[in-house]
Amino acid sequence: MELLILIIVLAILAETTVLVFKKYRPTLGNRRKIYVDTSALIDGRILNVARSGFLDGDLIILKSVLLELQLLADGKDSERRSRARAGLETVAELERVVNINTEIIENTTGNKKVDEALLKIAKDTRGAILTLDYNLIKVAEAEKIETLNINELAMAVRNEFLPGEKIKIRILEKGSNRGQGVGHLSDGTMVVVDKAASKIGTEVTVEFVKFYETSAGKMIFAKLAKRVKEN
Repeated sequence: MELLILIIVLAILAETTVLVFKKYRPTLGNRRKIYVDTSALIDGRILNVARSGFLDGDLIILKSVLLELQLLADGKDSERRSRARAGLETVAELERVVNINTEIIENTTGNKKVDEALLKIAKDTRGAILTLDYNLIKVAEAEKIETLNINELAMAVRNEFLPGEKIKIRILEKGSNRGQGVGHLSDGTMVVVDKAASKIGTEVTVEFVKFYETSAGKMIFAKLAKRVKEN
């Protein structure tokens, strides 16, 4: 019983220390505002990025974004429901990250939809929008509003491979075109391998041929590597 009480006390002290540190931590003047949308919270990688210290501003979450997450979390779609609940947990964890300020604010844009509210407040305050939403990014670009896309960050720090380079991967399924097999790199990048449909379930050596990058991710086309003849 005494051990349980000690653990509870230590947990309370740790929580208090985090909150006090965040409250009295010196802040920089005129820090830019980074407005976080629903897609970034659901994705969850924002938490690791925030912990790394690479975000150069204060994270701002509109209450309408939280409401949208709550509606999804209460919805009938089980997949969306679980992802939305994970997004709400991400918000709680962001508030605990000591090296960045996270603030939840009321909407000041009336009854505008969530994306419209984000665009207006970001433009009015010369802030940025952190999102993975392709359509929102395009509208923001048209409005001259800066956007931060975690997919683009992931691509920028991802290990690069050159055409002609060889690597071993496991073929998991057939590709969309006849004879193709599909595997993945350790970071999740899809590799489409020509003439590898018969290799499903086996590990093969492939040679990279072409690379395609978009804001949605990267795709690599490869071919089966030729065996080196032994002398």
